[in-house]
Amino acid sequence: MSTISSIPTSASGLYCQDSVWIPDPEEVWRSAELTKDYKQGDALLHLQLEDGTDLEHKLDPKTKNLPHLRNPDILVGENDLTALSYLHEPAVLHNLKVRFIDSKLIYTYCGIVLVAINPYETLPIYGTDIINAYSGQNMGDMDPHIFAVAEEAYKQMARDERNQSIIVSGESGAGKTVSAKYAMRYFATVSGSASEANVEEKVLASNPIMEAIGNAKTTRNDNSSRFGKYIEIGFDKKYHIIGANMRTYLLEKSRVVFQADEERNYHIFYQLCASAHLPEFKALKLGGANDFHYTKQGRNPVIDGVDDAKEMSTTRNAFILLGINESYQMGLFQVLAAILHLGNVEVKDRDADSSIIPPNNRHLTVFCELMGVTYQDMSHWLCHRKLKTATETYIKPIPKLQAINARDALAKHIYAKLFNWIVDHVNKALHSTVKQHSFIGVLDIYGFETFEINSFEQFCINYANEKLQQQFNMHVFKLEQEEYMKEQIPWTLIDFYDNQPCINLIEAKMGILDLLDEECKMPKGSDDSWAQKLYNTHLKTCTLFEKPRMSNKAFIIQHFADKVEYQCDGFLEKNKDTVNEEQIHVLKASKFDLLVELFQDEEKATSPTGAPPTTGGRTRLSVKPDKGKPGKSSKEHKKTVGLQFRNSLQLLMETLNATTPHYVRCIKPNDYKHAFTFDPKRAVQQLRACGVLETIRISAAGFPSRWTYQEFFSRYRVLMKQKDVLADKKMTCKNVLEKLVQDPDKYQFGKTKIFFRAGQVAYLEKLRADKLRAACIRIQKTIRCWLARKKFLRMKRAAITIQRHVRGYQARCLATFLRRTRAAIIIQKYQRMYVARTMYRRKQAAALAMQCILRAYMARQLYKLLREHKAVIIQKMVRGWLARQWYKRSLDALVYLQCCVRRMRAKRELKKLKIEARSVEHYKKLNIGMENKIMQLQRKVDEQNKENRTLTERLNGLEVAHTAESERLRRELSRLRCAEEDAKNSNNRVITLQEELERLRAELQSTQKEKKAIEDWAQTYQDEMEKMISELKDQNSLLKNEKNDLNRIIQEQGQQWTEKMQRALKEETTQLESDLNEERSRYQNLLTEHLRLEEKYDDLKEEISLSVNVPKPGHRRTDSTHSSNESEYTYNSEFAESEEGSRGMEPSLDMALFLKLQKRVTELEQEKQGLQNELDRKDEQFQRDHEEHKKARSAELEYESLKRQELESENKKLKHNLNDMRQSLMGNTGAASAAPGSPAYKVLLDQLNSSNEELEVRKEEVLILRSQLVSQKEAMQHKETMTEPLHHVEDVHKLTDAKEISQAYMGLKDTNRLLESQLQSQRRSHESELEVLRGELQSVKEENNRQQQLLAQNLQLPPEARIEASLQHEITRLTNENLDLMEQLEKQDKTVRKLKKQLKVFAKKINDLEGGQIENVSPGQMADEPIRPVSIPRREKDFQGMLEYKKEDELKLVKNLILELKPRGVAVNLIPGLPAYILFMCLRHADYINDDQKVRALLTSTINSIKKILKKRGDDFETVSFWLANTCRFLHCLKQYSGDEQFMKYNTPKQNEHCLSNFDLAEYRQVLSDLAIQIYQQLIKCMENILQPMIVSGMLEHETIQGVSGVKPTGLRKRTSSIADEGTYTLDSIIRQLNSFHSIMCQHGTDPELIKQVVKQQFYIIGAVTLNNLLLRKDMCSWSKGMQIRYNVSQLEEWLRDKNLVVCGAMETLQPLIQAAQLLQVKKKTDEDAEAICSMCNALTTSQIVKVLNLYTPVNAFEERVSVTFIRTIQTRLRDRKESPQLLLDTKIIYPVTFPFNPSPLALETIQIPGSLNLAFLTRV
Repeated sequence: MSTISSIPTSASGLYCQDSVWIPDPEEVWRSAELTKDYKQGDALLHLQLEDGTDLEHKLDPKTKNLPHLRNPDILVGENDLTALSYLHEPAVLHNLKVRFIDSKLIYTYCGIVLVAINPYETLPIYGTDIINAYSGQNMGDMDPHIFAVAEEAYKQMARDERNQSIIVSGESGAGKTVSAKYAMRYFATVSGSASEANVEEKVLASNPIMEAIGNAKTTRNDNSSRFGKYIEIGFDKKYHIIGANMRTYLLEKSRVVFQADEERNYHIFYQLCASAHLPEFKALKLGGANDFHYTKQGRNPVIDGVDDAKEMSTTRNAFILLGINESYQMGLFQVLAAILHLGNVEVKDRDADSSIIPPNNRHLTVFCELMGVTYQDMSHWLCHRKLKTATETYIKPIPKLQAINARDALAKHIYAKLFNWIVDHVNKALHSTVKQHSFIGVLDIYGFETFEINSFEQFCINYANEKLQQQFNMHVFKLEQEEYMKEQIPWTLIDFYDNQPCINLIEAKMGILDLLDEECKMPKGSDDSWAQKLYNTHLKTCTLFEKPRMSNKAFIIQHFADKVEYQCDGFLEKNKDTVNEEQIHVLKASKFDLLVELFQDEEKATSPTGAPPTTGGRTRLSVKPDKGKPGKSSKEHKKTVGLQFRNSLQLLMETLNATTPHYVRCIKPNDYKHAFTFDPKRAVQQLRACGVLETIRISAAGFPSRWTYQEFFSRYRVLMKQKDVLADKKMTCKNVLEKLVQDPDKYQFGKTKIFFRAGQVAYLEKLRADKLRAACIRIQKTIRCWLARKKFLRMKRAAITIQRHVRGYQARCLATFLRRTRAAIIIQKYQRMYVARTMYRRKQAAALAMQCILRAYMARQLYKLLREHKAVIIQKMVRGWLARQWYKRSLDALVYLQCCVRRMRAKRELKKLKIEARSVEHYKKLNIGMENKIMQLQRKVDEQNKENRTLTERLNGLEVAHTAESERLRRELSRLRCAEEDAKNSNNRVITLQEELERLRAELQSTQKEKKAIEDWAQTYQDEMEKMISELKDQNSLLKNEKNDLNRIIQEQGQQWTEKMQRALKEETTQLESDLNEERSRYQNLLTEHLRLEEKYDDLKEEISLSVNVPKPGHRRTDSTHSSNESEYTYNSEFAESEEGSRGMEPSLDMALFLKLQKRVTELEQEKQGLQNELDRKDEQFQRDHEEHKKARSAELEYESLKRQELESENKKLKHNLNDMRQSLMGNTGAASAAPGSPAYKVLLDQLNSSNEELEVRKEEVLILRSQLVSQKEAMQHKETMTEPLHHVEDVHKLTDAKEISQAYMGLKDTNRLLESQLQSQRRSHESELEVLRGELQSVKEENNRQQQLLAQNLQLPPEARIEASLQHEITRLTNENLDLMEQLEKQDKTVRKLKKQLKVFAKKINDLEGGQIENVSPGQMADEPIRPVSIPRREKDFQGMLEYKKEDELKLVKNLILELKPRGVAVNLIPGLPAYILFMCLRHADYINDDQKVRALLTSTINSIKKILKKRGDDFETVSFWLANTCRFLHCLKQYSGDEQFMKYNTPKQNEHCLSNFDLAEYRQVLSDLAIQIYQQLIKCMENILQPMIVSGMLEHETIQGVSGVKPTGLRKRTSSIADEGTYTLDSIIRQLNSFHSIMCQHGTDPELIKQVVKQQFYIIGAVTLNNLLLRKDMCSWSKGMQIRYNVSQLEEWLRDKNLVVCGAMETLQPLIQAAQLLQVKKKTDEDAEAICSMCNALTTSQIVKVLNLYTPVNAFEERVSVTFIRTIQTRLRDRKESPQLLLDTKIIYPVTFPFNPSPLALETIQIPGSLNLAFLTRV
């Protein structure tokens, strides 16, 4: 490409300190920096390469062309190459390299061309989620992708009503086939098919078949397509796929018989060899690939990573899907195996001119067996040929080389026929009977090829590419011209390369192909003669044709891409494509039907590679045979391959010109198949060959850069002054450009855009960057000044603070010094005083001790003197005392001895006297004069006593005197002795004291010495102890620290264990919740699938009913009366009815579809039931774990109370009716027959009175029952039992006429009899109960007495024993009471069951009596005494919250309340959920009258009607929301009034009275729950359809904060403008829509919990769609866009706070988006940044994080790109994450919904039905 020849005036300054591109032999182009500004006239450029090397670049002295300038860094890596300011080859190459190597992006736009670089690695960018993301998007809004091109083609086909074509080209190995395959997959996914024939699957199934038979391994590609193909995908008027048609071009037949090194034959042969061990292939007698000549020439039969046996299975499955059955498949494999065996047939020389095949050649035998031909014929014609002349026919043997060539030609011919046959059958399978409205063609054709040896195949390929390049150039030129004319820009012709001369050289008259065909017709034509003709014809006349210097058998053509040298050898033979006709005749005579079918049109065949004519498609690219005269067939048969290819190519060009083309250019980055390795040389060659650079050149020749006025104003607003900004943006831009760019030729103003010459945008970007840099410098200057001043003030404040604290510290130190000095003086004073006082006290103690010793000594001396003088006196007195004592003791002893002797004698005398006294005479003697003697003796005794006393007194006086004298003497003696002792001791003591004093002095000295030693030792010991104490303290502190550390570690470990257990518990809980949510989600997905199948089934039934010609007379399909929860039966019955209704329809109807649907529905129902059981089991387990058992005995008692109230109300009613009848009869005085006193009146009155009395008795019975129930309720409140719900007693209908009165009378009579019998039995039971109560009273008295006794005993016990005894007693009492209550409960149950039976009989009799006639009145009586009808007025009853309707009004009810109801009016004017309340009140009445058919019919019709209205108006959010709210309310009513304890506890007593009494509707609750789930999912889909168009525009594209994100230059693919135009969605649009959704749901009374779930789903959709688009749009990944996203998310969070929905979990669903926005804004340089990113982005997957980092694009020159090293660091840190590799979020996910029970406080009896509902036929009950 030529360089810039001149420097534009506005760009002249760009060659100043800027980067340029210089040519390089290795890298093609290298970047260099200008180290010295260029000045006009300089011959050298001073450059510095990127590696730091200085270089002087010489300019061409002739042209003075400067090197190409580099684009600004912010433009590097753009999605569209045309967005580059400088459009030239190095810029294109560098941009592709940066995107491919750094960002791992393989797609790039180049104007209208999509450049696809083969990554040689599987990328996760082709999933269904990516397809959904690109579906419906504008091409410029998303990153480049093959799906974007496919979407653009699909959209233009639907919008412009014009057929489209996608032209995929490139070298072998560049990825053409894969790109075409992905484009076809996109069409199959987004469009779907209009029928159940799975056409899109068949279209995709054709790929593995065509790859197996048409692809092979080459040195450049493991799966190289060796043929060209054009697939037309047909669409109907609704743009659904209806069929497809395939055309093939120029199959490389030579590969069948020859492969180069490291190459393979077609895949199908190796798949056959790999599957040879299968039983069905035993007959083919195959072996390994190395056993056959046709498969082992490449010497590498294995492809790494490819399992040929597995691929064979895929191929066979594709055959089956396309309708090619097993027999045809085995036939195909039989032919292919025969080709392999044919290649192994060995031909030997017989002589120089003939050859022979040895007899019984094994491979030829197998070939003949497989092909069904004779061995002799085939072996003969392989070595011979037939020559025909005008008159004779010769059979001529051929040499070995020709025989081998004939064998190979036969093999190639058979394979070509087989290839065409397969293509024909694939087209038949893809053909559709529906009329084709439009089509999209996908052309997968070979790119420009040039090898060392180029032959006929390369010539045809390059010829085709010349034609395609011409068409491409014309299309690009046309688009440019249209753009200029649209914008009214002056159009100047652009000189672009026109390759028409090259095409003329090839295909014109006397061109290369014409001369080749002419040479082929010559009998002795040869390649050499043809070459000479070429030289003679074109060498001098055409500049594009050259002759090699060193060869006469080759020629050179100057193609648009490069010069190619072709070798003439083999051109004629390949152009003729001859085969031995006799061999063909042998094959035609085969017994193998498939082989005969292959060759049956041999004489009509046009080309071995041309596709047979088919009926599908609009344009046929194969050459059709001329159906003219038979005589011309021989000539037509001789058409050459070149002529056929030229004709086919011409038809292809006509087809492409009739369509809108889309171009995909595949680039092969290297020749070694290394992943993400870029070879610049190879890339440049292909870019030149595929026309990408030509597109750039055409764009650069005019005005390549184009901006809308709004985008230009937003981008370059910084270059304008405030006075330059006008109201008219267009005029503002014009004024600014005139000032900035002086040369008006460098830009043009269009209607909506500004057009710039190449380089002008770079110049403007430089001005903008300079302006921003100056502004940044000023901002930095100001901020730095502010920061410096702030730092100075902070330092000043810090210095002052430090000074203050230092001075304070110094003052405190001085004060401390003064205090310590004063304290030291005081301490010294007291210390000195202590020392002086201690010294004084020591001296004082010594003096006192000496005084004491001296005084003691003197006292002892005195004692000693006294002792010596008084000792004699004391001895005398003592010796006298001792003598007296001895005397006294002796005297006492003598007296004692005398007494003993005398006592002995007296005893003897006494004994004698006693003996004597025993005799009577003695007593008598003694008694004589005894009295006198006694008196005398008494007197003597008295006298002696007196004398005795006198003596005693005298003795006592003497003793006292003696004692006193003795005591005096004793004292005197003691004193004298002490004085003597003292005197003696005093002398001794003085001496002793002196000695002691000396000894003490010596001891004192020694003691002082010891003291000093001890003090020294003590001081040493103290020091040692202090040292030891300090060491111990240190050890203690260490131990304490260790202890604290251990305690801390223990606490941390405990806390960690606690946290770990809590985390594990939380994870387990989360896992259980997620499992439950997954089960719910799976169940709800099955419900969705079930609903979809239901709708499809209904649609099929409608189609069947429409397709039936004559319906059966009288046959009409009726709705099933079964409940919708019996889904299996319903579907089976409906299927049977649809089968019945389909009789008589056209025979073409495929009934297998119905069987398939029936089987699928049955499987879904079984799976649904299993999931429901599992869900129920888990819910029950959850309730058992988290709820306590409910008290159920209270329910029974409440039921008893309810029954009592009903009996009482019924009795009141009967009584009132009787009173009314009496008043009526008494008031009717005018009637003679009923006058008072008449017989009839009296009889009736008597009967009524007796009935009244019986009713009074019944009333008393009711009172008794009431009292019993109350007592039982009080006694049994603590019991927990469950009882079955009892049925209510039905009410008695009101009477209306006289006949009914009589009938009521008879019924009342029977009733009263029954009540009387019951009353008697009740009385008997009452009496027995009284007896029991008496017994209980007696037992209570006894118990009371026992309690008193126990109390008295307990009072005597200690407190502990008293408490224990009281507890034991209480336990015993409660046990006995429980036993008694259990007995009472059993009795009460028996009574209840008995009453229940009686009430049933009573209700049945009343019903029978109401329907009967009066039979007990005689006809005579009736005739004689006719009774007039009596008018009985009704008394107004209380409304019971029920609505009655007739069965025939059911359809009217459903129609008015569901089908024709307008949600808006109901939501605004009526209470929320009114239809649900009305339906439930009708259901209550049906339950009340015990009509199961009515209940079932009402529920079934309600459910079906809701489904019907949702199917009809399912796209209306208001309708779906309305019926979701009412369905949930109806479901809550069924729960609230079901009678279950878990629901009744939320009710008021009045609401509990309205509970259902006869039917358990739990199964219908499940059906309604399923219906609510379906409605919820439809609500989400409806909401998603409304929000989807707003999300990307409002969350990403619109600039909520204006001016933050600058608009970068864009290319041809203009993205959606971020400026809010009229009709553009903004964030406010999304918030308004959310407000609308919320207000509608609130108006409809939707449950708050359900609203939270809906809002959570809304936010998930917003976050997922926004993040998916962010991950697919490089232009959105910038710092400023991250700020915009975070601001938008904050606005959504504010909306949640305003609606009090913060806790609904909606913000958690936005976490991936929030983290992606944060990732765009954080620093991305160091390892710390990588660690922060890894910890921050926990809601993003690794692939998403890496994708955002790869896509990150600076908007301004001040931002930096993310380095590859940093991205690899992130990948290394995140490699241990276990997560899904999926890149995009699934926007179709619907969170499982739950419907928490929400009871209504509204009382049913207060509900009023407005007249606007047209429900007057409903009766309040």
